[in-house]
Amino acid sequence: MTKRINKLKTFIDQKKVYPIAEAIELVKKTGKKKFDETVELHARLGIDPKKGDQQVRGTVVLPHSFGKSKVVAAFVPQEQEKEAKEAGADVIYTEDNLKEFQKSGKINFEIAVSVPKMMKNLAPLAKTLGPKGLMPSPKNETITQDLKKTISELKKGKIAFKNDDSANIHQGLGKVSTEDKALIENFETFIKALSDSKPESSKGVFIKGITICSTMGPGVKVEV
Repeated sequence: MTKRINKLKTFIDQKKVYPIAEAIELVKKTGKKKFDETVELHARLGIDPKKGDQQVRGTVVLPHSFGKSKVVAAFVPQEQEKEAKEAGADVIYTEDNLKEFQKSGKINFEIAVSVPKMMKNLAPLAKTLGPKGLMPSPKNETITQDLKKTISELKKGKIAFKNDDSANIHQGLGKVSTEDKALIENFETFIKALSDSKPESSKGVFIKGITICSTMGPGVKVEV
């Protein structure tokens, strides 16, 4: 692995910060050919991750989704079951089958949304959904009155992002096989959303550095 990475690094000027189009070309050139690697973005932020008022969190719909469409569950009152189905929910839970779900604990979805009215019914499920990051919440914009809009965005690949304990953000932009133009547009869309999420208490330069790479490839520094 180390020999391979070192060899690939010879294609990249480690001191140079590349325009995004050129950076993507290099990432594709140094990507492994045995499988379709993800093109990853890693951002170093000018925040103190230990301070609660400097946490970075946001959501964004990338213009070009990649990977499989996610399985979405909707928690709604019985009278909104038809609405949830028409909105595109793959799994629907109402007051009628909620206890059955709670008893089984079987999770057959990847994202959950709920209308505000149903949240009181989900309290007993917090221990089941919470640890897996599936509990609907205002921060993730998964508690909604507009089921059609919310589910549509999630199906298109709406993503939530937040900083880690080292003040970094990590995000997939697409696959090595994705067209350059689509990767560039995903990059630009994500950077705008990230910039817009700058905490008011964060002073100075917010985005200190951006690197992109393929799953198994070396990093390429990118101009912001």
